[in-house]
Amino acid sequence: MTADDTTPRFPRTLGALSGALAGFAALAVAELVSAAVRPQAGPVVAVGGAAIDRTPAAVKDWAIRHFGTDDKIVLQLGILVVLGMFALGLGILALRFRRTGAAGVLLFGVVGAGAATGRPDSTGVADALPSVAGALVGAVLLYVLVGRLLRPQRPQPESELGPDLGPELAPEPEPTMVPEPTSVPVAGAADGPVAGGGGWDRRGFVFAASTAAVASAGAGVLGRALNGASGRGAVASRARVALPAPGSPARPVPRGAGLRLRGISPFITPNSAFYRVDTALVTPKVDATAWRLRIHGTGVRRPLTLTFDDLLRRELIERDITLTCVSNEVGGPYVGNARWIGVRLAELLAGCGVRPPSRGGAADQLVARSVDGMTIGSPVEDVMDGRDALLAVGMNGEPLPFAHGFPVRMVVPGLYGFVSACKWIEDIELTTFDAYDPYWVRRGWARRAPVRTESRIDTPKPFARPAPGAVMVAGVAWAQHRGIDKVEVRVDDGPWREARLAAEDTRDTWRQWSFAWQAAKGTHTLTVRATDRTGAVQTERRTRTIPDGASGRHSVVVTVG
Repeated sequence: MTADDTTPRFPRTLGALSGALAGFAALAVAELVSAAVRPQAGPVVAVGGAAIDRTPAAVKDWAIRHFGTDDKIVLQLGILVVLGMFALGLGILALRFRRTGAAGVLLFGVVGAGAATGRPDSTGVADALPSVAGALVGAVLLYVLVGRLLRPQRPQPESELGPDLGPELAPEPEPTMVPEPTSVPVAGAADGPVAGGGGWDRRGFVFAASTAAVASAGAGVLGRALNGASGRGAVASRARVALPAPGSPARPVPRGAGLRLRGISPFITPNSAFYRVDTALVTPKVDATAWRLRIHGTGVRRPLTLTFDDLLRRELIERDITLTCVSNEVGGPYVGNARWIGVRLAELLAGCGVRPPSRGGAADQLVARSVDGMTIGSPVEDVMDGRDALLAVGMNGEPLPFAHGFPVRMVVPGLYGFVSACKWIEDIELTTFDAYDPYWVRRGWARRAPVRTESRIDTPKPFARPAPGAVMVAGVAWAQHRGIDKVEVRVDDGPWREARLAAEDTRDTWRQWSFAWQAAKGTHTLTVRATDRTGAVQTERRTRTIPDGASGRHSVVVTVG
């Protein structure tokens, strides 16, 4: 018998492979079980959500700045990489400490279960089942696979060794190599390193590993398919929605509001291109027929619970409103303009007996809660001051996309999204700023955050190389609920020159602008600034997005050749 028959040639590699297969099986089984519970209870999603909740605001801002709307994918991939590394390590550890390695897999199940049950949207103990079930399967599989590596082979019967050739003709036996005392424990031994020799069940290991890989892949695919199917009811409910004609339609977009210039952002942002920044790793899919909205709290004389049909039966208004994310850097992409349809939020609140603080109301903060546990606080005064604050049900002529809050979300012009734009809303509580800090405030962001006056150069792009002569510089400017009065462009350190403004739709929408530049050869810096309707000029002082939005002036460097 050769050394290759008595001990694996690469024991650490096979141990790591055992750990990887155990981790894969654990995640696949968890995915399958989460289909019976809910997709958000899966360990990767639960741990990812817990990581988002505990990540400092500066780190979140960095992630959005560097990864954009792919930040959630990057986070989940990072979690999988970390889990994979630990799985490999546990597999190697199990070669010497078999039970400890298996217990390590169980420990990760405990972490996943704790993360799932600790989420704001947790439904209780059931959310722990995917992580627990996956960890149990992974631990057992690791124990079994490592056992195949440590199991001695049975001696072959004499009949299998060939005919008896006699002592004279029998071949010289090959020397048997004995493993080092600390290399591999004997199969079935107690936890801990063991001296002595032992073989490994090559055939049994290959069979067990192959079976586990195939079964895990099947479980993962089935779980993913079932999780995808779990939202079919919500998809069907959205498909059945026929938005009523608004009682107060938006006026037609004025002629000349949308400039036909290459490279400039369209006046109306398509739903597919509208930015999305939120903390939901799994997009909630809410069945509109089961959806309910509760309005209650301080100063609410007549608490109210509404169904989706109740909202559709009320008078709907349609408005063009530009939204901006507080994570938008100067010149950034997280701003978009859409045509929204919904119910006036101020009328709903007034019907419940709510009064703004300026009229003696007891509540100064409206806390909106999402189905995923997010809490967003808005000033009651702003919501009820006459602006078109909406409980929106439609976006650009169709029911809200799931990614943007179907069936209902809040839209409040003039406020950054983190203090106004609650998606998948299911609860509105009237309270005070002193009594409650919503999600983002607890993480260092401001309680109140009106949108800053900003402008952006869309064309030419940074580091563009236009030809000398006429170059069209163009972009957008916004100061929601105040309106844009003027946009100016500066070339290098020259004087500010006024740009041509496109027609204004409303003061709640962005405004396009253009500037005809006679470009000379060389490298130039183009800078833009806006002035809003109150006379405030966009500041030159650069600030971070935290705590209440970035400030500064956008500039691009181009080389005219």
